[in-house]
Amino acid sequence: MYCTYVPLSKKDGKFYVGYTNNLQARLESRNKGRVDSTSYRRPFVLIYCEACINQKDAIRREKYFKTYLGKMFLKNRLKSYLTGSMPRSRD
Repeated sequence: MYCTYVPLSKKDGKFYVGYTNNLQARLESRNKGRVDSTSYRRPFVLIYCEACINQKDAIRREKYFKTYLGKMFLKNRLKSYLTGSMPRSRD
């Protein structure tokens, strides 16, 4: 199964969008510095993931998230997380 995912860099506080059919392996390779384009921004924490039916849908969703409207959708959807106002658990 493919998914579109959004990891947040703990180093610079910025996120990026990607798609994959193996989320765990993709995040592992990013966090171990195996990807030159993002190695200087690690570590990453996953903040959003959306399952897709197939690769075509995942690519389409990734492209949307990279548009202005897509970025606004993500920022609105993740507003509580990005502003640090997440409700605390009752542990």
